[in-house]
Amino acid sequence: MSSKSKYAILVGDGMADFPIAALDNKTPLEWARTPNMDKVVESGRTGLAATVPEGLPPGSDVANMSLMGYDPLKYYCGRAPIEAASMGVELGEGDIAFRCNLVTLRQGIMEDYSAGHIDNDDATELITLLEKELGNKNVKFYPGISYRHLVVLKGIKADLNCTPPHDISGRLFADALPRGQGSEEVKGLMQRASQILSDAAINKRRKESGKLPATDIWLWGQGPSIKLPDLKERFGLSGSVISAVDLVRGLGKLTGLNVRIVEGATGYLGTNYAGKVSAARDALMNEDFVYLHVEAPDETSHEGSLEKKILAIEEFDQFLVGEMIKIQEQIKNLRILVMPDHATPVSLKTHHAAPVPFGVSGAGIKRDAALAYNEKAASGYEPISGPSLFEAFIKGTL
Repeated sequence: MSSKSKYAILVGDGMADFPIAALDNKTPLEWARTPNMDKVVESGRTGLAATVPEGLPPGSDVANMSLMGYDPLKYYCGRAPIEAASMGVELGEGDIAFRCNLVTLRQGIMEDYSAGHIDNDDATELITLLEKELGNKNVKFYPGISYRHLVVLKGIKADLNCTPPHDISGRLFADALPRGQGSEEVKGLMQRASQILSDAAINKRRKESGKLPATDIWLWGQGPSIKLPDLKERFGLSGSVISAVDLVRGLGKLTGLNVRIVEGATGYLGTNYAGKVSAARDALMNEDFVYLHVEAPDETSHEGSLEKKILAIEEFDQFLVGEMIKIQEQIKNLRILVMPDHATPVSLKTHHAAPVPFGVSGAGIKRDAALAYNEKAASGYEPISGPSLFEAFIKGTL
Protein backbone atom coordinates (compact mmCIF):
# COMPACT_ATOMS: atom_id res chain seq x y z
CA MET A 1 0.00 0.00 0.00
CA SER A 2 1.30 3.44 -0.94
CA SER A 3 2.20 5.81 1.89
CA LYS A 4 0.38 8.59 0.06
CA SER A 5 -2.56 9.91 2.09
CA LYS A 6 -6.09 8.81 1.26
CA TYR A 7 -9.23 10.83 1.99
CA ALA A 8 -12.90 10.01 2.60
CA ILE A 9 -15.61 12.64 3.10
CA LEU A 10 -18.79 11.06 4.49
CA VAL A 11 -21.83 13.32 4.10
CA GLY A 12 -25.10 12.73 5.95
CA ASP A 13 -27.19 15.27 4.10
CA GLY A 14 -29.14 17.56 6.43
CA MET A 15 -28.22 15.74 9.67
CA ALA A 16 -27.75 18.92 11.72
CA ASP A 17 -30.80 20.34 13.49
CA PHE A 18 -32.06 22.47 16.38
CA PRO A 19 -32.68 21.31 19.98
CA ILE A 20 -36.12 19.69 20.22
CA ALA A 21 -38.31 19.75 23.33
CA ALA A 22 -39.52 16.18 22.78
CA LEU A 23 -35.86 15.06 22.94
CA ASP A 24 -35.16 16.80 26.27
CA ASN A 25 -33.91 19.80 24.26
CA LYS A 26 -31.33 17.71 22.48
CA THR A 27 -30.83 17.67 18.73
CA PRO A 28 -31.43 14.47 16.72
CA LEU A 29 -27.63 14.08 16.46
CA GLU A 30 -27.34 14.27 20.25
CA TRP A 31 -30.26 11.91 20.79
CA ALA A 32 -29.45 9.27 18.20
CA ARG A 33 -27.09 6.35 18.83
CA THR A 34 -23.95 7.37 16.96
CA PRO A 35 -21.01 5.41 18.44
CA ASN A 36 -19.07 5.47 15.19
CA MET A 37 -19.27 9.20 14.55
CA ASP A 38 -18.36 9.65 18.22
CA LYS A 39 -15.37 7.36 17.62
CA VAL A 40 -14.20 9.55 14.73
CA VAL A 41 -14.19 12.56 17.07
CA GLU A 42 -12.64 10.66 19.99
CA SER A 43 -9.68 9.63 17.85
CA GLY A 44 -9.47 12.99 16.11
CA ARG A 45 -11.29 16.26 16.59
CA THR A 46 -14.48 18.20 15.95
CA GLY A 47 -15.31 21.71 14.78
CA LEU A 48 -17.81 23.87 12.91
CA ALA A 49 -18.02 24.59 9.19
CA ALA A 50 -19.93 27.37 7.44
CA THR A 51 -20.87 25.75 4.15
CA VAL A 52 -23.39 28.39 3.00
CA PRO A 53 -21.91 31.83 2.24
CA GLU A 54 -24.01 34.82 3.26
CA GLY A 55 -26.40 35.84 0.53
CA LEU A 56 -26.77 32.42 -1.08
CA PRO A 57 -29.65 29.96 -0.52
CA PRO A 58 -28.88 27.15 1.97
CA GLY A 59 -29.40 24.38 -0.55
CA SER A 60 -27.55 21.12 -1.06
CA ASP A 61 -26.13 22.55 -4.29
CA VAL A 62 -24.40 25.46 -2.55
CA ALA A 63 -23.41 23.43 0.53
CA ASN A 64 -21.97 20.39 -1.29
CA MET A 65 -20.08 22.64 -3.71
CA SER A 66 -18.59 24.39 -0.70
CA LEU A 67 -17.76 21.11 1.05
CA MET A 68 -16.02 19.86 -2.10
CA GLY A 69 -13.66 22.81 -1.89
CA TYR A 70 -15.27 25.25 -4.34
CA ASP A 71 -16.36 28.76 -3.34
CA PRO A 72 -20.06 29.05 -4.29
CA LEU A 73 -19.74 32.85 -4.44
CA LYS A 74 -17.40 32.32 -7.38
CA TYR A 75 -18.89 29.28 -9.12
CA TYR A 76 -22.57 28.82 -8.23
CA CYS A 77 -25.12 29.52 -10.98
CA GLY A 78 -28.06 27.26 -10.05
CA ARG A 79 -28.83 23.67 -9.10
CA ALA A 80 -30.28 22.33 -12.33
CA PRO A 81 -27.13 22.85 -14.46
CA ILE A 82 -25.23 20.66 -11.99
CA GLU A 83 -27.83 17.92 -12.32
CA ALA A 84 -27.74 18.31 -16.10
CA ALA A 85 -24.03 17.50 -16.00
CA SER A 86 -24.78 14.29 -14.11
CA MET A 87 -27.43 13.28 -16.62
CA GLY A 88 -25.20 13.97 -19.62
CA VAL A 89 -27.42 16.83 -20.81
CA GLU A 90 -25.34 19.43 -22.64
CA LEU A 91 -26.60 22.98 -22.33
CA GLY A 92 -26.09 25.28 -25.29
CA GLU A 93 -25.79 29.04 -25.30
CA GLY A 94 -29.07 30.51 -24.12
CA ASP A 95 -30.33 27.22 -22.66
CA ILE A 96 -31.72 27.29 -19.13
CA ALA A 97 -32.00 24.06 -17.15
CA PHE A 98 -34.70 23.68 -14.48
CA ARG A 99 -35.02 21.06 -11.79
CA CYS A 100 -38.42 19.42 -12.36
CA ASN A 101 -40.02 17.85 -9.29
CA LEU A 102 -43.03 15.59 -9.60
CA VAL A 103 -45.22 16.89 -6.77
CA THR A 104 -48.67 16.51 -5.24
CA LEU A 105 -50.69 19.73 -5.07
CA ARG A 106 -54.15 19.72 -3.54
CA GLN A 107 -56.54 22.51 -2.54
CA GLY A 108 -53.85 25.15 -3.03
CA ILE A 109 -51.32 23.35 -0.79
CA MET A 110 -47.96 21.69 -1.52
CA GLU A 111 -49.06 18.35 -0.07
CA ASP A 112 -45.90 16.47 -1.04
CA TYR A 113 -42.77 17.79 -2.79
CA SER A 114 -41.91 14.23 -3.94
CA ALA A 115 -45.33 12.79 -4.95
CA GLY A 116 -44.96 10.24 -2.18
CA HIS A 117 -41.34 9.48 -3.13
CA ILE A 118 -42.63 8.18 -6.43
CA ASP A 119 -40.76 5.14 -7.72
CA ASN A 120 -38.54 5.30 -10.78
CA ASP A 121 -40.80 3.31 -13.10
CA ASP A 122 -43.88 5.43 -12.45
CA ALA A 123 -41.86 8.65 -12.64
CA THR A 124 -40.16 7.73 -15.91
CA GLU A 125 -43.52 6.88 -17.46
CA LEU A 126 -44.90 10.28 -16.49
CA ILE A 127 -41.88 12.29 -17.65
CA THR A 128 -41.88 10.35 -20.94
CA LEU A 129 -45.56 11.25 -21.34
CA LEU A 130 -44.84 14.94 -20.71
CA GLU A 131 -42.02 14.89 -23.25
CA LYS A 132 -44.34 13.32 -25.81
CA GLU A 133 -47.12 15.86 -25.22
CA LEU A 134 -45.16 19.04 -24.45
CA GLY A 135 -41.64 18.53 -25.77
CA ASN A 136 -40.56 20.54 -28.82
CA LYS A 137 -37.48 22.33 -30.14
CA ASN A 138 -37.62 24.74 -27.20
CA VAL A 139 -38.80 22.44 -24.40
CA LYS A 140 -37.17 19.13 -23.42
CA PHE A 141 -37.99 16.82 -20.49
CA TYR A 142 -35.31 14.45 -19.17
CA PRO A 143 -36.16 11.64 -16.70
CA GLY A 144 -34.04 11.39 -13.57
CA ILE A 145 -34.51 9.43 -10.34
CA SER A 146 -37.73 9.16 -8.30
CA TYR A 147 -39.30 12.64 -8.17
CA ARG A 148 -36.16 14.47 -9.39
CA HIS A 149 -36.12 15.33 -13.11
CA LEU A 150 -34.93 17.99 -15.54
CA VAL A 151 -36.46 20.41 -18.03
CA VAL A 152 -34.40 22.47 -20.46
CA LEU A 153 -35.90 25.59 -22.04
CA LYS A 154 -34.11 26.93 -25.09
CA GLY A 155 -33.93 30.60 -25.91
CA ILE A 156 -35.90 31.76 -22.90
CA LYS A 157 -35.10 35.21 -21.54
CA ALA A 158 -35.50 34.69 -17.84
CA ASP A 159 -34.57 36.44 -14.63
CA LEU A 160 -36.60 34.31 -12.27
CA ASN A 161 -37.18 33.81 -8.58
CA CYS A 162 -38.17 30.16 -8.13
CA THR A 163 -38.89 28.53 -4.76
CA PRO A 164 -37.79 24.96 -3.96
CA PRO A 165 -40.93 22.86 -3.33
CA HIS A 166 -39.53 21.40 -0.11
CA ASP A 167 -39.46 24.95 1.28
CA ILE A 168 -43.26 25.09 1.25
CA SER A 169 -44.26 21.59 2.38
CA GLY A 170 -47.78 21.66 3.78
CA ARG A 171 -48.22 25.32 2.88
CA LEU A 172 -50.11 27.36 0.29
CA PHE A 173 -48.08 27.46 -2.92
CA ALA A 174 -49.62 30.35 -4.92
CA ASP A 175 -47.19 32.97 -3.62
CA ALA A 176 -44.23 30.61 -4.25
CA LEU A 177 -44.85 30.18 -7.98
CA PRO A 178 -42.08 31.49 -10.30
CA ARG A 179 -41.79 35.26 -10.39
CA GLY A 180 -39.93 37.67 -12.63
CA GLN A 181 -38.99 37.85 -16.31
CA GLY A 182 -40.07 34.71 -18.13
CA SER A 183 -42.32 33.53 -15.30
CA GLU A 184 -45.49 33.45 -17.39
CA GLU A 185 -43.87 31.04 -19.85
CA VAL A 186 -42.67 28.79 -17.03
CA LYS A 187 -46.00 28.84 -15.19
CA GLY A 188 -47.79 28.13 -18.46
CA LEU A 189 -45.68 25.00 -18.94
CA MET A 190 -46.46 23.91 -15.38
CA GLN A 191 -50.19 24.40 -15.98
CA ARG A 192 -50.18 22.41 -19.21
CA ALA A 193 -48.29 19.61 -17.47
CA SER A 194 -50.89 19.57 -14.69
CA GLN A 195 -53.67 18.99 -17.22
CA ILE A 196 -51.80 16.08 -18.80
CA LEU A 197 -50.92 14.48 -15.47
CA SER A 198 -54.53 14.66 -14.26
CA ASP A 199 -55.54 12.27 -17.04
CA ALA A 200 -52.49 10.00 -16.86
CA ALA A 201 -53.27 6.32 -16.41
CA ILE A 202 -50.36 5.86 -14.02
CA ASN A 203 -51.84 8.44 -11.64
CA LYS A 204 -55.20 6.71 -11.70
CA ARG A 205 -53.46 3.44 -10.79
CA ARG A 206 -51.51 5.16 -8.02
CA LYS A 207 -54.69 6.53 -6.44
CA GLU A 208 -56.41 3.14 -6.69
CA SER A 209 -53.51 1.53 -4.83
CA GLY A 210 -53.48 4.20 -2.10
CA LYS A 211 -50.41 6.07 -3.37
CA LEU A 212 -50.15 9.81 -3.87
CA PRO A 213 -50.62 10.91 -7.47
CA ALA A 214 -48.07 13.14 -9.17
CA THR A 215 -50.53 15.92 -9.88
CA ASP A 216 -48.05 18.54 -11.09
CA ILE A 217 -44.49 19.47 -11.96
CA TRP A 218 -42.64 22.16 -10.03
CA LEU A 219 -39.82 23.99 -11.82
CA TRP A 220 -36.98 25.57 -9.83
CA GLY A 221 -33.17 25.64 -9.38
CA GLN A 222 -32.73 27.16 -12.84
CA GLY A 223 -29.46 28.23 -14.43
CA PRO A 224 -27.18 28.14 -17.49
CA SER A 225 -24.28 25.76 -18.09
CA ILE A 226 -21.53 25.57 -15.46
CA LYS A 227 -17.82 24.71 -15.48
CA LEU A 228 -15.59 23.92 -12.49
CA PRO A 229 -11.81 23.47 -12.35
CA ASP A 230 -10.61 19.90 -12.00
CA LEU A 231 -9.75 18.59 -8.50
CA LYS A 232 -6.69 16.84 -9.91
CA GLU A 233 -5.40 20.14 -11.27
CA ARG A 234 -6.08 21.92 -7.96
CA PHE A 235 -4.93 19.31 -5.45
CA GLY A 236 -3.46 16.43 -7.45
CA LEU A 237 -6.33 14.20 -6.41
CA SER A 238 -7.88 11.32 -8.28
CA GLY A 239 -11.12 10.06 -6.82
CA SER A 240 -14.78 9.13 -6.94
CA VAL A 241 -18.16 10.40 -5.85
CA ILE A 242 -20.85 7.99 -4.63
CA SER A 243 -24.43 9.24 -4.26
CA ALA A 244 -27.99 8.39 -5.22
CA VAL A 245 -28.80 11.94 -6.36
CA ASP A 246 -27.90 13.69 -9.59
CA LEU A 247 -26.88 16.88 -7.78
CA VAL A 248 -23.90 15.27 -6.05
CA ARG A 249 -23.08 13.09 -9.04
CA GLY A 250 -23.08 16.21 -11.20
CA LEU A 251 -20.64 17.98 -8.90
CA GLY A 252 -18.41 14.92 -9.09
CA LYS A 253 -18.48 14.90 -12.87
CA LEU A 254 -17.84 18.65 -13.08
CA THR A 255 -14.81 18.35 -10.76
CA GLY A 256 -13.23 15.45 -12.65
CA LEU A 257 -14.17 12.67 -10.24
CA ASN A 258 -15.39 9.24 -11.26
CA VAL A 259 -19.11 8.82 -10.66
CA ARG A 260 -19.70 5.34 -9.23
CA ILE A 261 -23.29 4.15 -9.64
CA VAL A 262 -24.45 1.78 -6.91
CA GLU A 263 -27.45 -0.40 -7.73
CA GLY A 264 -30.13 -0.04 -5.08
CA ALA A 265 -28.99 3.42 -3.94
CA THR A 266 -32.33 5.16 -3.36
CA GLY A 267 -31.63 8.47 -1.64
CA TYR A 268 -33.84 7.33 1.26
CA LEU A 269 -33.96 5.06 4.30
CA GLY A 270 -32.69 1.53 3.70
CA THR A 271 -30.49 2.53 0.79
CA ASN A 272 -27.80 0.09 -0.34
CA TYR A 273 -25.22 1.04 2.29
CA ALA A 274 -23.20 -2.12 1.73
CA GLY A 275 -22.94 -1.34 -1.97
CA LYS A 276 -21.85 2.22 -1.26
CA VAL A 277 -19.17 1.06 1.19
CA SER A 278 -17.93 -1.55 -1.28
CA ALA A 279 -17.68 1.11 -3.98
CA ALA A 280 -15.85 3.41 -1.56
CA ARG A 281 -13.39 0.67 -0.63
CA ASP A 282 -12.64 0.05 -4.31
CA ALA A 283 -12.18 3.77 -4.91
CA LEU A 284 -9.71 4.09 -2.05
CA MET A 285 -7.73 1.07 -3.18
CA ASN A 286 -7.25 2.60 -6.62
CA GLU A 287 -7.59 6.36 -6.11
CA ASP A 288 -6.84 9.07 -3.56
CA PHE A 289 -10.25 10.37 -2.55
CA VAL A 290 -13.91 9.42 -2.17
CA TYR A 291 -16.92 11.66 -1.53
CA LEU A 292 -19.64 9.42 -0.09
CA HIS A 293 -23.06 11.03 0.20
CA VAL A 294 -26.29 9.79 1.86
CA GLU A 295 -29.54 11.69 1.26
CA ALA A 296 -31.88 10.04 3.80
CA PRO A 297 -31.46 12.43 6.79
CA ASP A 298 -32.39 15.36 4.55
CA GLU A 299 -35.40 13.62 2.99
CA THR A 300 -36.83 12.61 6.36
CA SER A 301 -36.29 16.15 7.66
CA HIS A 302 -38.25 17.58 4.73
CA GLU A 303 -41.04 15.19 5.69
CA GLY A 304 -40.98 16.60 9.22
CA SER A 305 -40.55 13.11 10.67
CA LEU A 306 -38.39 13.20 13.78
CA GLU A 307 -38.58 9.42 14.20
CA LYS A 308 -37.42 8.79 10.63
CA LYS A 309 -34.65 11.38 10.89
CA ILE A 310 -33.20 9.70 13.97
CA LEU A 311 -33.39 6.35 12.17
CA ALA A 312 -31.64 7.85 9.12
CA ILE A 313 -28.82 9.20 11.32
CA GLU A 314 -28.42 5.84 13.06
CA GLU A 315 -28.37 3.96 9.74
CA PHE A 316 -25.72 6.36 8.44
CA ASP A 317 -23.64 5.85 11.58
CA GLN A 318 -23.92 2.06 11.71
CA PHE A 319 -23.89 0.97 8.11
CA LEU A 320 -21.65 3.59 6.56
CA VAL A 321 -19.45 5.37 9.13
CA GLY A 322 -18.84 2.17 11.11
CA GLU A 323 -17.81 0.26 8.00
CA MET A 324 -15.58 3.10 6.80
CA ILE A 325 -13.78 3.07 10.17
CA LYS A 326 -13.01 -0.61 9.53
CA ILE A 327 -11.52 0.39 6.19
CA GLN A 328 -9.49 3.07 7.96
CA GLU A 329 -8.05 0.37 10.22
CA GLN A 330 -6.80 -1.39 7.09
CA ILE A 331 -5.69 1.72 5.18
CA LYS A 332 -3.60 3.38 7.86
CA ASN A 333 -3.04 6.56 5.87
CA LEU A 334 -6.77 7.20 5.42
CA ARG A 335 -8.29 10.40 6.81
CA ILE A 336 -12.06 10.49 7.41
CA LEU A 337 -14.19 13.64 7.53
CA VAL A 338 -17.83 13.15 8.57
CA MET A 339 -20.49 15.88 8.54
CA PRO A 340 -23.72 17.14 6.99
CA ASP A 341 -23.64 19.56 4.09
CA HIS A 342 -26.14 21.84 5.86
CA ALA A 343 -28.76 21.75 8.60
CA THR A 344 -32.32 20.65 7.80
CA PRO A 345 -34.32 21.21 11.00
CA VAL A 346 -37.34 18.93 11.31
CA SER A 347 -39.32 21.87 12.71
CA LEU A 348 -38.74 23.87 9.52
CA LYS A 349 -38.90 21.00 6.99
CA THR A 350 -36.31 22.88 4.95
CA HIS A 351 -32.66 23.89 4.96
CA HIS A 352 -30.94 26.36 7.28
CA ALA A 353 -27.68 28.24 6.79
CA ALA A 354 -26.32 27.73 10.33
CA PRO A 355 -22.76 26.33 10.61
CA VAL A 356 -22.68 22.54 10.97
CA PRO A 357 -20.46 20.24 13.04
CA PHE A 358 -17.73 18.10 11.53
CA GLY A 359 -15.67 15.23 12.90
CA VAL A 360 -12.30 14.26 11.46
CA SER A 361 -9.72 11.58 12.21
CA GLY A 362 -6.67 9.97 10.69
CA ALA A 363 -2.96 10.51 10.14
CA GLY A 364 -1.85 14.09 10.71
CA ILE A 365 -5.07 15.20 12.42
CA LYS A 366 -4.54 16.99 15.73
CA ARG A 367 -6.66 15.52 18.52
CA ASP A 368 -8.79 17.63 20.82
CA ALA A 369 -10.76 16.91 24.00
CA ALA A 370 -14.14 16.27 22.36
CA LEU A 371 -15.73 12.84 22.96
CA ALA A 372 -18.92 13.07 20.90
CA TYR A 373 -20.11 14.20 17.51
CA ASN A 374 -23.01 16.65 17.61
CA GLU A 375 -23.84 20.36 17.47
CA LYS A 376 -23.29 20.95 21.20
CA ALA A 377 -19.85 19.31 21.24
CA ALA A 378 -18.74 21.57 18.37
CA SER A 379 -20.43 24.74 19.58
CA GLY A 380 -17.35 26.34 21.10
CA TYR A 381 -15.36 26.35 17.86
CA GLU A 382 -15.01 29.23 15.44
CA PRO A 383 -16.65 28.23 12.15
CA ILE A 384 -14.45 27.87 9.09
CA SER A 385 -15.71 27.99 5.53
CA GLY A 386 -16.44 24.81 3.60
CA PRO A 387 -13.66 25.38 1.03
CA SER A 388 -11.18 26.16 3.83
CA LEU A 389 -12.18 22.96 5.65
CA PHE A 390 -11.67 20.90 2.49
CA GLU A 391 -8.22 22.38 1.87
CA ALA A 392 -7.15 21.88 5.50
CA PHE A 393 -8.45 18.31 5.44
CA ILE A 394 -6.49 17.50 2.29
CA LYS A 395 -3.33 19.23 3.49
CA GLY A 396 -3.57 17.76 7.00
CA THR A 397 -3.50 21.14 8.73
CA LEU A 398 -6.65 20.72 10.85
